[in-house]
Amino acid sequence: MDNLSDSLAKLKLASTDSASDSVESCLDCLLKALVNNNTEASVKIQEMAILPLLSTLLSPQSSCTPKVANIIAEVAKNEFMRSPCVEAGLIPPLIQLLNSTDQELLLQTGRALGNICYDSHSLQGQLISMGVIPTLVKLLGIHSHNAALTEMCLIAFGNLAELESSKEQFASTNIAEELVRLFQKQVEHEKKEMIFEVLAPLAENDVIKLQMVEAGLVECLLEVVGQTVDGKREEDVAQLKTASDLMVLLLLGDESMQKLFEGGKGSVFQRVLSWIPSHNHQLQLAGALAIANFARNDGNCIHMVDTGIVQKLLELLDRHIDEGNVTVQHAALSALRNLAIPVVNKSKMLSAGVADVVLKFLQSEMPPVQFKLLGTLRMLIDTQVEAADQLGTNGKLVERLVEWCEAKDHAGVMGESNRLLSALIRHSKSKEVIRTVIQGGGVKHLVTMATSEHMIMQNEALVALGLIAALDLVAAEKDFVGANLVAVLHKLLSDERSAPEIKYNSMILICAVMGSEPLHKEVQSRAFIDVVSKLRSHENKTVSHQASLTEQRLTAQS
Repeated sequence: MDNLSDSLAKLKLASTDSASDSVESCLDCLLKALVNNNTEASVKIQEMAILPLLSTLLSPQSSCTPKVANIIAEVAKNEFMRSPCVEAGLIPPLIQLLNSTDQELLLQTGRALGNICYDSHSLQGQLISMGVIPTLVKLLGIHSHNAALTEMCLIAFGNLAELESSKEQFASTNIAEELVRLFQKQVEHEKKEMIFEVLAPLAENDVIKLQMVEAGLVECLLEVVGQTVDGKREEDVAQLKTASDLMVLLLLGDESMQKLFEGGKGSVFQRVLSWIPSHNHQLQLAGALAIANFARNDGNCIHMVDTGIVQKLLELLDRHIDEGNVTVQHAALSALRNLAIPVVNKSKMLSAGVADVVLKFLQSEMPPVQFKLLGTLRMLIDTQVEAADQLGTNGKLVERLVEWCEAKDHAGVMGESNRLLSALIRHSKSKEVIRTVIQGGGVKHLVTMATSEHMIMQNEALVALGLIAALDLVAAEKDFVGANLVAVLHKLLSDERSAPEIKYNSMILICAVMGSEPLHKEVQSRAFIDVVSKLRSHENKTVSHQASLTEQRLTAQS
């Protein structure tokens, strides 16, 4: 360490005299000390205030500069030295050096910046605001033959791409083109993985997704899938997963998805379709997720249903009733749910037996599968009277829905169960369905649903409750009283935040329950009449008109 102290003292003197040879030998001594004991040497450098001095030595013209940048890179491996490096003002001159043509200097500069900013989003953000991304993309294009420099750029991109603020800058460069070009040249698994690690976070941005598609990334991914699908090696399995996952991610962008769909005739779309009957679970999963992503507009959904995709998905689900791969089940149900959204598809999908296959998963204990199963059935019965009637009189289904309406640990499952229970009544308008729901204990859940924070769910609940009251009040009376329906309606009418349609449907329901003696007594309280009376001056004419009618009913002599 004495040698190091001497060298540091000499470096201070030599740097003021600009004695190049002397400076260089001091730098060599410093590097040697850092190799032998990095931590101890770094502490000494800090104690003797050498860091600000290094900033003055970072001259693009000096032959010593690569060594200075290397010393900074070594010092910044220590977490405790990173803030001192920033305070010494090392970042701006290092960024300037990225414009150099000297490859060794570029490599050491990149290492130095990477180590200083390692694991610090605020410092990485600083680099981004100083315009480092376009510079690094340019370097990758110029020096793609230099393996060490390429790796340095990829590591930097991987770190910076995690920051949301980087995406806009990346999108303004030709990063997609450069990465695809680089990927096409790679044969080693590790190098491909490095590029994948940069592509994945960048592909979260819709503009960059489209750039990647246009740069030919999809063709590269399909090639990887083709090469690894039957591979047994660990690296083949990993590459297959990464490539197919990235493919699905690209389809999340509306423009990139539509470009690959090509009216249902695109070669990429056709290839993805062939993944669904595959024996590889990863490909089945990616295929089903890809269909779910393609099914994000009515035109695509209608085309896919007309060309037989539903049958492929049903066959896939049938294979997974026993095999029970939850991710594949979830993905296939997601695809079916999306395909069922256009009205013209519903009857076709019901005829194809979708509801029957979906019901086979009713015993699933996995919340993600339960959630998608419920959503698929709800989409299928929308406006479909016969299907709603058939499912609504299925005692096992209603029993399971009532059970899931109490799944407080899974808000999504609980919400979807309530919505499907309501939908069965609303779309069937059937006394038989209503009786099945009453017998299954579903009424109290619909009353609770009317208090939801989501207006759409409140409304769906009130309409279903209105139908129950209109079609079978006698059978529902006990449940209405037990669930405090009148108190819930009073609260909805009193709450200024309740939407006009909520107030309107609440009053319709009040009129409907007045045929029941105990409920009639409850709604004839003074407090209730006052709340309705106030609504006569509501700004919404439909609400004020209904308030007048309801008040007349409430105050009429019994």
